[in-house]
Amino acid sequence: MLDIKFIRENKEIINLAAKKKRLKFDVGALLKSDDERRELMTSIEKKRAEQNEFGSQIPKMPPGDGKTALLSQMKMLKDSMQAEEDKLTDVMKHWRKLMLEVPNIPDMSVPEGESDAENKEVHAWGKKPIFDFEPKSHIELMENLDLADFTRGAEVSGFRGYFLKNEGVLLEFALWNFALDFFRQKGFMPMRVPSLVRQETLLGSGYLPQGEDDLYKTQDNEYLAGTAEVATMSYFADAVLSKNELPKKVIAFSDSFRREAGSYGKDTKGLIRVHEFYKLEQVVLCEASHETSVKFHEELLANAEALIQALELPYRVVVNCSGDLGLGQVKKYDIEAWVPSQKKYVETHSCSYFHDFQTRRLNIKYKDDDGKTRFAHSLNNTAIATPRILVQLIENNQLSDGSVKVPKVLIPYLGTDKIVSKR
Repeated sequence: MLDIKFIRENKEIINLAAKKKRLKFDVGALLKSDDERRELMTSIEKKRAEQNEFGSQIPKMPPGDGKTALLSQMKMLKDSMQAEEDKLTDVMKHWRKLMLEVPNIPDMSVPEGESDAENKEVHAWGKKPIFDFEPKSHIELMENLDLADFTRGAEVSGFRGYFLKNEGVLLEFALWNFALDFFRQKGFMPMRVPSLVRQETLLGSGYLPQGEDDLYKTQDNEYLAGTAEVATMSYFADAVLSKNELPKKVIAFSDSFRREAGSYGKDTKGLIRVHEFYKLEQVVLCEASHETSVKFHEELLANAEALIQALELPYRVVVNCSGDLGLGQVKKYDIEAWVPSQKKYVETHSCSYFHDFQTRRLNIKYKDDDGKTRFAHSLNNTAIATPRILVQLIENNQLSDGSVKVPKVLIPYLGTDKIVSKR
Protein backbone atom coordinates (compact mmCIF):
# COMPACT_ATOMS: atom_id res chain seq x y z
CA MET A 1 0.00 0.00 0.00
CA LEU A 2 1.26 3.46 -0.86
CA ASP A 3 0.57 6.69 1.01
CA ILE A 4 -2.54 8.44 -0.38
CA LYS A 5 -0.73 11.79 -0.21
CA PHE A 6 2.05 10.37 -2.40
CA ILE A 7 -0.53 8.92 -4.80
CA ARG A 8 -2.35 12.27 -5.12
CA GLU A 9 0.91 14.09 -5.82
CA ASN A 10 2.27 11.47 -8.24
CA LYS A 11 -0.72 10.07 -10.15
CA GLU A 12 1.25 9.95 -13.43
CA ILE A 13 3.93 7.79 -11.77
CA ILE A 14 1.24 5.42 -10.43
CA ASN A 15 -0.31 5.12 -13.88
CA LEU A 16 3.13 4.38 -15.33
CA ALA A 17 3.80 1.73 -12.63
CA ALA A 18 0.52 -0.03 -13.47
CA LYS A 19 1.36 0.10 -17.16
CA LYS A 20 4.87 -1.29 -16.60
CA LYS A 21 3.53 -4.14 -14.44
CA ARG A 22 0.76 -4.89 -16.96
CA LEU A 23 -1.90 -4.29 -14.30
CA LYS A 24 -5.31 -2.68 -14.79
CA PHE A 25 -5.66 0.16 -12.32
CA ASP A 26 -7.56 3.44 -12.62
CA VAL A 27 -5.88 6.03 -10.40
CA GLY A 28 -8.57 8.54 -11.39
CA ALA A 29 -11.26 6.37 -9.80
CA LEU A 30 -9.23 6.20 -6.58
CA LEU A 31 -8.74 9.96 -6.44
CA LYS A 32 -12.45 10.53 -7.08
CA SER A 33 -13.27 8.17 -4.20
CA ASP A 34 -10.68 9.91 -2.03
CA ASP A 35 -12.23 13.33 -2.79
CA GLU A 36 -15.63 12.01 -1.70
CA ARG A 37 -14.09 10.48 1.45
CA ARG A 38 -12.38 13.75 2.41
CA GLU A 39 -15.50 15.85 1.77
CA LEU A 40 -17.66 13.56 3.90
CA MET A 41 -15.12 13.46 6.73
CA THR A 42 -14.89 17.27 6.73
CA SER A 43 -18.68 17.63 6.73
CA ILE A 44 -19.11 15.09 9.53
CA GLU A 45 -16.47 16.78 11.68
CA LYS A 46 -18.22 20.14 11.15
CA LYS A 47 -21.61 18.68 12.11
CA ARG A 48 -20.06 16.97 15.15
CA ALA A 49 -18.70 20.34 16.31
CA GLU A 50 -22.17 21.91 15.82
CA GLN A 51 -23.74 19.03 17.76
CA ASN A 52 -21.34 19.60 20.64
CA GLU A 53 -22.21 23.29 20.63
CA PHE A 54 -25.93 22.48 20.76
CA GLY A 55 -25.23 20.03 23.55
CA SER A 56 -23.54 22.71 25.63
CA GLN A 57 -26.35 25.27 25.04
CA ILE A 58 -29.46 23.15 25.70
CA PRO A 59 -28.90 22.50 29.46
CA LYS A 60 -28.56 26.24 30.04
CA MET A 61 -31.88 27.16 28.36
CA PRO A 62 -35.16 27.44 30.25
CA PRO A 63 -38.11 25.34 29.09
CA GLY A 64 -40.10 26.90 26.27
CA ASP A 65 -40.36 27.35 22.54
CA GLY A 66 -36.69 28.31 22.16
CA LYS A 67 -35.44 25.12 23.77
CA THR A 68 -37.92 23.01 21.78
CA ALA A 69 -36.76 24.60 18.52
CA LEU A 70 -33.12 23.97 19.46
CA LEU A 71 -33.86 20.32 20.25
CA SER A 72 -35.57 19.99 16.86
CA GLN A 73 -32.54 21.52 15.11
CA MET A 74 -30.25 19.15 17.00
CA LYS A 75 -32.29 16.13 15.92
CA MET A 76 -32.19 17.23 12.26
CA LEU A 77 -28.42 17.71 12.54
CA LYS A 78 -28.01 14.28 14.14
CA ASP A 79 -30.10 12.61 11.41
CA SER A 80 -28.11 14.41 8.69
CA MET A 81 -24.82 13.38 10.30
CA GLN A 82 -25.97 9.77 10.61
CA ALA A 83 -26.85 9.68 6.90
CA GLU A 84 -23.38 11.01 6.02
CA GLU A 85 -21.69 8.51 8.36
CA ASP A 86 -23.59 5.66 6.68
CA LYS A 87 -22.51 6.98 3.29
CA LEU A 88 -18.91 7.31 4.52
CA THR A 89 -18.93 3.64 5.53
CA ASP A 90 -19.72 2.64 1.93
CA VAL A 91 -17.25 5.14 0.48
CA MET A 92 -14.49 3.90 2.82
CA LYS A 93 -15.13 0.30 1.77
CA HIS A 94 -14.71 1.24 -1.90
CA TRP A 95 -11.71 3.49 -1.12
CA ARG A 96 -9.90 0.75 0.82
CA LYS A 97 -10.50 -1.73 -2.00
CA LEU A 98 -8.92 0.65 -4.52
CA MET A 99 -6.04 1.46 -2.17
CA LEU A 100 -5.18 -2.25 -1.95
CA GLU A 101 -4.96 -2.38 -5.75
CA VAL A 102 -2.42 0.44 -6.12
CA PRO A 103 0.79 -1.04 -7.57
CA ASN A 104 4.16 -0.30 -6.04
CA ILE A 105 6.60 1.54 -8.29
CA PRO A 106 9.27 -0.66 -9.91
CA ASP A 107 12.91 0.37 -9.68
CA MET A 108 14.37 2.15 -12.71
CA SER A 109 16.76 -0.78 -13.26
CA VAL A 110 13.86 -3.23 -13.83
CA PRO A 111 13.81 -4.22 -17.53
CA GLU A 112 10.66 -3.75 -19.58
CA GLY A 113 8.81 -6.94 -20.52
CA GLU A 114 5.50 -8.79 -20.69
CA SER A 115 6.29 -12.08 -18.89
CA ASP A 116 9.03 -14.26 -17.38
CA ALA A 117 10.14 -15.09 -20.92
CA GLU A 118 11.65 -11.58 -21.02
CA ASN A 119 13.58 -11.77 -17.75
CA LYS A 120 17.24 -10.84 -18.25
CA GLU A 121 20.19 -13.01 -17.23
CA VAL A 122 22.53 -11.23 -14.80
CA HIS A 123 25.16 -13.95 -14.49
CA ALA A 124 25.62 -17.72 -14.40
CA TRP A 125 27.68 -19.97 -12.12
CA GLY A 126 29.03 -23.51 -12.35
CA LYS A 127 29.55 -25.97 -15.17
CA LYS A 128 26.61 -27.90 -16.53
CA PRO A 129 27.36 -31.62 -16.14
CA ILE A 130 28.44 -33.53 -19.25
CA PHE A 131 27.26 -37.14 -19.17
CA ASP A 132 28.59 -40.05 -21.24
CA PHE A 133 25.07 -41.50 -21.10
CA GLU A 134 21.55 -40.19 -21.67
CA PRO A 135 20.61 -38.48 -18.38
CA LYS A 136 17.41 -39.65 -16.74
CA SER A 137 14.70 -37.40 -15.33
CA HIS A 138 14.30 -37.05 -11.57
CA ILE A 139 11.04 -38.98 -11.89
CA GLU A 140 12.74 -42.05 -13.35
CA LEU A 141 15.71 -41.82 -10.99
CA MET A 142 13.58 -41.44 -7.87
CA GLU A 143 11.22 -44.24 -8.81
CA ASN A 144 14.13 -46.59 -9.63
CA LEU A 145 15.84 -45.74 -6.32
CA ASP A 146 12.55 -46.03 -4.40
CA LEU A 147 12.75 -42.40 -3.27
CA ALA A 148 9.28 -41.37 -4.42
CA ASP A 149 5.93 -42.74 -5.55
CA PHE A 150 4.05 -40.46 -7.90
CA THR A 151 1.33 -42.94 -8.85
CA ARG A 152 0.18 -43.48 -5.27
CA GLY A 153 0.66 -39.79 -4.60
CA ALA A 154 -1.88 -38.90 -7.29
CA GLU A 155 -4.28 -41.59 -6.04
CA VAL A 156 -4.15 -40.32 -2.46
CA SER A 157 -3.62 -36.58 -2.88
CA GLY A 158 -4.92 -35.92 -6.39
CA PHE A 159 -3.27 -34.15 -9.31
CA ARG A 160 0.40 -33.28 -8.61
CA GLY A 161 0.37 -35.45 -5.47
CA TYR A 162 3.51 -37.34 -4.39
CA PHE A 163 5.03 -39.50 -1.67
CA LEU A 164 8.69 -39.18 -0.70
CA LYS A 165 10.28 -42.37 0.69
CA ASN A 166 13.52 -43.67 2.18
CA GLU A 167 16.51 -41.46 1.28
CA GLY A 168 14.11 -39.11 -0.54
CA VAL A 169 12.76 -38.12 2.88
CA LEU A 170 16.20 -38.06 4.48
CA LEU A 171 17.55 -35.89 1.66
CA GLU A 172 14.75 -33.37 2.21
CA PHE A 173 15.46 -33.23 5.96
CA ALA A 174 19.19 -32.91 5.23
CA LEU A 175 18.50 -29.87 3.03
CA TRP A 176 16.34 -28.23 5.71
CA ASN A 177 18.92 -28.80 8.45
CA PHE A 178 21.82 -27.67 6.27
CA ALA A 179 19.96 -24.49 5.26
CA LEU A 180 18.92 -23.80 8.86
CA ASP A 181 22.51 -24.11 10.09
CA PHE A 182 23.75 -22.02 7.15
CA PHE A 183 21.45 -19.07 7.91
CA ARG A 184 21.78 -19.23 11.69
CA GLN A 185 25.53 -18.72 11.19
CA LYS A 186 24.64 -15.57 9.23
CA GLY A 187 22.67 -14.15 12.16
CA PHE A 188 19.13 -15.11 11.10
CA MET A 189 16.63 -15.95 13.86
CA PRO A 190 14.85 -19.27 13.18
CA MET A 191 11.05 -19.32 13.33
CA ARG A 192 8.49 -22.07 12.64
CA VAL A 193 5.43 -20.21 11.35
CA PRO A 194 1.83 -21.23 10.57
CA SER A 195 0.63 -21.76 7.03
CA LEU A 196 -3.07 -21.52 8.01
CA VAL A 197 -3.63 -17.77 8.10
CA ARG A 198 -6.39 -15.17 8.21
CA GLN A 199 -7.26 -12.98 5.25
CA GLU A 200 -5.67 -9.95 6.92
CA THR A 201 -2.22 -11.54 6.82
CA LEU A 202 -2.44 -12.07 3.06
CA LEU A 203 -3.75 -8.54 2.50
CA GLY A 204 -0.92 -7.23 4.65
CA SER A 205 1.84 -9.05 2.79
CA GLY A 206 0.32 -8.15 -0.59
CA TYR A 207 -0.79 -11.61 -1.76
CA LEU A 208 -4.38 -10.39 -1.83
CA PRO A 209 -6.18 -9.22 -3.84
CA GLN A 210 -3.89 -10.08 -6.78
CA GLY A 211 -3.10 -13.72 -5.84
CA GLU A 212 -6.57 -14.94 -4.82
CA ASP A 213 -6.80 -17.56 -7.59
CA ASP A 214 -3.63 -19.32 -6.44
CA LEU A 215 -4.69 -19.72 -2.79
CA TYR A 216 -6.53 -22.54 -1.04
CA LYS A 217 -9.39 -21.30 1.14
CA THR A 218 -10.93 -23.22 4.06
CA GLN A 219 -14.60 -23.48 5.02
CA ASP A 220 -13.81 -21.09 7.90
CA ASN A 221 -12.68 -18.34 5.48
CA GLU A 222 -9.04 -18.86 6.35
CA TYR A 223 -6.31 -19.51 3.79
CA LEU A 224 -3.34 -21.82 3.30
CA ALA A 225 -0.36 -19.58 2.58
CA GLY A 226 2.07 -20.23 -0.26
CA THR A 227 5.16 -19.05 1.63
CA ALA A 228 6.46 -18.58 5.19
CA GLU A 229 6.85 -14.86 4.46
CA VAL A 230 3.10 -14.27 4.98
CA ALA A 231 2.92 -15.31 8.64
CA THR A 232 6.41 -13.97 9.41
CA MET A 233 5.54 -10.46 8.26
CA SER A 234 2.27 -10.54 10.22
CA TYR A 235 4.17 -11.60 13.34
CA PHE A 236 5.51 -8.03 13.43
CA ALA A 237 2.16 -6.35 12.64
CA ASP A 238 1.45 -3.20 14.71
CA ALA A 239 4.95 -3.30 16.20
CA VAL A 240 6.97 -0.14 16.87
CA LEU A 241 10.62 -1.16 16.89
CA SER A 242 13.60 0.90 17.93
CA LYS A 243 16.16 1.62 15.23
CA ASN A 244 18.84 -0.38 17.05
CA GLU A 245 16.63 -3.49 16.67
CA LEU A 246 17.03 -3.25 12.89
CA PRO A 247 17.69 -5.11 10.77
CA LYS A 248 15.40 -7.95 11.85
CA LYS A 249 16.63 -11.09 10.09
CA VAL A 250 14.42 -14.17 10.22
CA ILE A 251 14.82 -17.62 8.67
CA ALA A 252 11.23 -18.90 8.69
CA PHE A 253 10.00 -22.42 7.97
CA SER A 254 6.50 -23.55 7.01
CA ASP A 255 4.62 -25.97 4.84
CA SER A 256 3.19 -24.13 1.84
CA PHE A 257 0.29 -24.57 -0.56
CA ARG A 258 -0.41 -23.24 -4.05
CA ARG A 259 -3.15 -24.14 -6.47
CA GLU A 260 -0.81 -23.41 -9.40
CA ALA A 261 -3.63 -21.52 -11.11
CA GLY A 262 -2.65 -20.49 -14.61
CA SER A 263 -0.05 -23.26 -14.94
CA TYR A 264 -2.25 -25.64 -16.91
CA GLY A 265 -0.07 -28.05 -18.89
CA LYS A 266 3.19 -26.92 -17.22
CA ASP A 267 5.34 -29.48 -15.37
CA THR A 268 2.39 -31.77 -14.74
CA LYS A 269 4.58 -34.66 -13.57
CA GLY A 270 7.22 -34.88 -10.88
CA LEU A 271 8.30 -32.40 -8.22
CA ILE A 272 8.78 -29.12 -10.06
CA ARG A 273 5.27 -27.75 -9.66
CA VAL A 274 3.36 -29.33 -6.75
CA HIS A 275 0.44 -28.14 -4.62
CA GLU A 276 2.02 -28.91 -1.23
CA PHE A 277 5.64 -28.14 -0.43
CA TYR A 278 7.98 -26.69 2.23
CA LYS A 279 9.98 -23.49 2.41
CA LEU A 280 12.68 -21.91 4.46
CA GLU A 281 12.39 -18.19 3.76
CA GLN A 282 14.72 -15.27 4.44
CA VAL A 283 12.72 -12.26 5.74
CA VAL A 284 14.31 -8.91 6.61
CA LEU A 285 12.96 -5.69 8.12
CA CYS A 286 15.28 -2.71 7.78
CA GLU A 287 15.26 1.08 8.07
CA ALA A 288 13.30 3.17 5.57
CA SER A 289 16.06 3.88 3.08
CA HIS A 290 16.19 2.93 -0.58
CA GLU A 291 19.95 2.46 -0.37
CA THR A 292 19.56 0.15 2.65
CA SER A 293 16.88 -1.89 0.87
CA VAL A 294 19.10 -2.29 -2.20
CA LYS A 295 22.03 -3.34 0.02
CA PHE A 296 19.99 -6.05 1.73
CA HIS A 297 18.44 -7.15 -1.57
CA GLU A 298 21.92 -7.90 -2.90
CA GLU A 299 22.89 -9.51 0.42
CA LEU A 300 19.91 -11.88 0.41
CA LEU A 301 20.67 -12.84 -3.17
CA ALA A 302 24.31 -13.51 -2.23
CA ASN A 303 23.15 -15.72 0.66
CA ALA A 304 20.99 -17.83 -1.64
CA GLU A 305 23.78 -18.06 -4.22
CA ALA A 306 26.27 -19.17 -1.56
CA LEU A 307 23.90 -21.91 -0.45
CA ILE A 308 23.26 -23.23 -3.95
CA GLN A 309 27.00 -23.05 -4.70
CA ALA A 310 27.62 -25.15 -1.60
CA LEU A 311 25.24 -27.71 -3.11
CA GLU A 312 27.39 -27.56 -6.27
CA LEU A 313 24.43 -26.89 -8.56
CA PRO A 314 24.96 -24.91 -11.79
CA TYR A 315 22.59 -21.96 -11.91
CA ARG A 316 21.93 -18.52 -13.31
CA VAL A 317 20.47 -15.33 -11.83
CA VAL A 318 17.86 -13.36 -13.76
CA VAL A 319 16.38 -9.96 -13.02
CA ASN A 320 12.62 -10.08 -13.45
CA CYS A 321 11.07 -7.84 -16.07
CA SER A 322 8.29 -5.38 -15.22
CA GLY A 323 5.48 -7.70 -16.34
CA ASP A 324 6.78 -10.48 -14.07
CA LEU A 325 6.66 -8.38 -10.89
CA GLY A 326 3.92 -8.72 -8.30
CA LEU A 327 1.77 -5.85 -7.09
CA GLY A 328 4.11 -4.87 -4.26
CA GLN A 329 7.57 -5.72 -5.55
CA VAL A 330 10.03 -2.93 -6.37
CA LYS A 331 12.59 -5.33 -7.85
CA LYS A 332 13.02 -9.08 -7.98
CA TYR A 333 15.72 -11.60 -8.84
CA ASP A 334 15.17 -15.28 -9.57
CA ILE A 335 17.76 -18.02 -9.25
CA GLU A 336 17.26 -20.81 -11.78
CA ALA A 337 19.22 -24.09 -11.43
CA TRP A 338 20.05 -26.40 -14.33
CA VAL A 339 17.80 -29.42 -15.04
CA PRO A 340 19.70 -31.85 -17.33
CA SER A 341 16.68 -33.86 -18.49
CA GLN A 342 14.93 -30.69 -19.67
CA LYS A 343 18.12 -28.97 -20.88
CA LYS A 344 17.08 -25.70 -19.27
CA TYR A 345 17.26 -23.68 -16.07
CA VAL A 346 14.28 -23.92 -13.67
CA GLU A 347 13.54 -21.45 -10.87
CA THR A 348 14.55 -22.42 -7.33
CA HIS A 349 14.70 -19.05 -5.51
CA SER A 350 13.02 -15.63 -5.69
CA CYS A 351 14.45 -12.49 -4.06
CA SER A 352 12.33 -9.32 -3.68
CA TYR A 353 12.19 -5.99 -1.91
CA PHE A 354 9.11 -3.87 -1.27
CA HIS A 355 10.10 -0.58 0.41
CA ASP A 356 7.20 0.15 2.85
CA PHE A 357 4.48 -1.47 0.72
CA GLN A 358 3.95 -4.40 3.14
CA THR A 359 4.83 -2.61 6.36
CA ARG A 360 2.35 0.20 5.71
CA ARG A 361 -0.40 -2.41 5.30
CA LEU A 362 0.71 -4.27 8.43
CA ASN A 363 1.58 -1.13 10.42
CA ILE A 364 5.18 -2.15 11.15
CA LYS A 365 7.12 0.90 12.32
CA TYR A 366 10.31 1.92 14.05
CA LYS A 367 11.53 5.04 15.82
CA ASP A 368 14.35 6.81 14.00
CA ASP A 369 17.33 8.48 15.70
CA ASP A 370 15.40 11.77 15.82
CA GLY A 371 12.43 10.08 17.51
CA LYS A 372 10.28 10.19 14.39
CA THR A 373 8.17 7.10 13.70
CA ARG A 374 8.63 5.60 10.23
CA PHE A 375 7.39 2.54 8.37
CA ALA A 376 10.16 -0.05 8.05
CA HIS A 377 11.20 -1.54 4.71
CA SER A 378 10.79 -5.28 4.03
CA LEU A 379 12.53 -7.89 1.88
CA ASN A 380 12.32 -11.64 1.40
CA ASN A 381 14.16 -14.39 -0.44
CA THR A 382 13.81 -18.15 -0.66
CA ALA A 383 16.41 -19.93 1.44
CA ILE A 384 15.44 -23.41 0.21
CA ALA A 385 12.19 -24.80 -1.22
CA THR A 386 11.56 -28.53 -1.22
CA PRO A 387 10.85 -30.85 -2.84
CA ARG A 388 11.56 -28.80 -6.01
CA ILE A 389 15.30 -28.49 -5.48
CA LEU A 390 15.50 -32.31 -5.28
CA VAL A 391 14.92 -32.20 -9.04
CA GLN A 392 18.17 -30.36 -9.73
CA LEU A 393 20.11 -32.04 -6.96
CA ILE A 394 19.28 -35.59 -8.11
CA GLU A 395 19.52 -34.99 -11.86
CA ASN A 396 22.86 -33.14 -11.75
CA ASN A 397 24.42 -35.78 -9.48
CA GLN A 398 23.23 -38.92 -11.29
CA LEU A 399 25.71 -41.64 -12.27
CA SER A 400 25.64 -44.07 -15.18
CA ASP A 401 24.45 -46.97 -12.97
CA GLY A 402 21.39 -44.97 -11.84
CA SER A 403 22.79 -44.09 -8.41
CA VAL A 404 23.08 -40.50 -7.17
CA LYS A 405 26.06 -38.75 -5.58
CA VAL A 406 25.36 -36.76 -2.42
CA PRO A 407 26.85 -33.22 -2.33
CA LYS A 408 29.69 -32.99 0.21
CA VAL A 409 27.89 -30.50 2.46
CA LEU A 410 24.94 -32.90 2.88
CA ILE A 411 26.96 -36.04 3.69
CA PRO A 412 27.14 -35.24 7.46
CA TYR A 413 23.35 -34.80 7.53
CA LEU A 414 22.55 -37.85 5.37
CA GLY A 415 25.28 -40.21 6.58
CA THR A 416 26.22 -41.45 3.10
CA ASP A 417 27.95 -40.14 0.00
CA LYS A 418 25.78 -42.03 -2.50
CA ILE A 419 22.19 -43.14 -2.90
CA VAL A 420 21.99 -46.58 -4.52
CA SER A 421 19.21 -48.91 -5.51
CA LYS A 422 18.08 -51.42 -2.89
CA ARG A 423 16.87 -53.80 -5.57
